[in-house]
Amino acid sequence: MNQFLTDLFAGQQYDADHFFLLAGPCVAESEPLVMEVAEKVSRICRNLGIPYVFKSSYRKANRTSITSFTGIGDEAALQLLRQVKERFHIPTVSDIHAHEEAAVAAEYVDMLQIPAFLSRQTDLLEAAAKTGKVVNIKKGQFLSGPSMKFAVDKVTHAGNEKVILTERGNTFGYQDLVVDFRNIPWMKEHQVPVAMDCTHSLQQPNQTSGVTGGNPELIGTIAKAAIATGADGLFIETHPNPAVAKSDGANMLKLDYLEPLLEQLIRIRKAVLST
Repeated sequence: MNQFLTDLFAGQQYDADHFFLLAGPCVAESEPLVMEVAEKVSRICRNLGIPYVFKSSYRKANRTSITSFTGIGDEAALQLLRQVKERFHIPTVSDIHAHEEAAVAAEYVDMLQIPAFLSRQTDLLEAAAKTGKVVNIKKGQFLSGPSMKFAVDKVTHAGNEKVILTERGNTFGYQDLVVDFRNIPWMKEHQVPVAMDCTHSLQQPNQTSGVTGGNPELIGTIAKAAIATGADGLFIETHPNPAVAKSDGANMLKLDYLEPLLEQLIRIRKAVLST
């Protein structure tokens, strides 16, 4: 495990051979939801020895429709993320969408996430880097794994070596994504940890209904293939009841399904490491 990840997970007891996990609800919908998911997932990960980062967006800027839910307010949502860190002693991550958001969000979270659509935005990457926080860059749906070298360079040239790359599929036609698992070993060649976004990679975006669709029944398939092809970490959005989620419910994992999936993935990881 990279030193910056060891530092990030310093407060947790975990198996160093396990993959790390970024997981939580897509957006901070309410305090009860955020605390329920953080408590359950942190307990599961503690019991399984998985290093864990709680994920939830404090604001959703890239929504399909003008009527889509974007958040409960930046300050309120960021305060919830701070409470998660303090109550459960786990690091947190959230998206940022503009360079001026980087320093603000960095006051509350341990990791800044660059959305896939914005992975080429130089000023955003540099601003995130200059906070000194870990920077997780989602690979653009329009980019290859080898081309993500330039995104990594933008962060490291700004003086920050704490970079993660996350695969999340590539656009296929107008309303679907496909995952090319070659991108995992290709991105590992950039000498950074690589994660797999097991939920957004199953989106069916740009639906004429104005609501993004998805294939959540394939989350396990994507996660297993990612571990088998060498992913260092997994990104999984999860919700107690995805049917009523206010964002990305069509491709989130039901919270009750998370623990048995992680148990399967640990067995696959051990098999991969033993070969």
